[in-house]
Amino acid sequence: MREHISMLEGLGVEAVAVRRAEQLEGLDGLVFPGGESTTIARLLTTSGIRPVLADKLDQGFPVFGTCAGLILLSSAILDGRSDQWSFAALPVEVRRNGYGRQIASFETPVEVEGLGTVPGVFIRAPKIETWGSDVTVLAVHDHGDGDHPVFVRYGPVWGCSFHPELTNDDRIHRLFVESL
Repeated sequence: MREHISMLEGLGVEAVAVRRAEQLEGLDGLVFPGGESTTIARLLTTSGIRPVLADKLDQGFPVFGTCAGLILLSSAILDGRSDQWSFAALPVEVRRNGYGRQIASFETPVEVEGLGTVPGVFIRAPKIETWGSDVTVLAVHDHGDGDHPVFVRYGPVWGCSFHPELTNDDRIHRLFVESL
């Protein structure tokens, strides 16, 4: 989370770490970090953030999810636990660890529509297996099994399989901020 905050502050954005539902009030948007999706989901529930954020998402609140954040925004988690939930705010189906477990993590250049080549850091990254026709695919990656989207947008909801916050390139965050 602190990497996202640092990236946003470098863009001149006042960023806060949201830990309570009332902290969502007055925000222009939210960045969902990576991490372990079931742990983040549990924290969203126990903190009381889940229902408040679900209502905000239903009203068109802008959110950008990276890695586990993408999983939490997806419409379906193909290999999730039986008790795993998502906000279903982004019409994509994802596979957790779709690019491999921790040991299979990798970095590769990713060509992003309108931005050019950005560094892609894939750590236990989710793979977008299916996506709605109204989802804008901003970048794809072929990891030996054909092109799969790795950066998508559906209205105010953005999702990224990789970790742009772990690089020195702020263009993806800038793109999200400029959309607010």
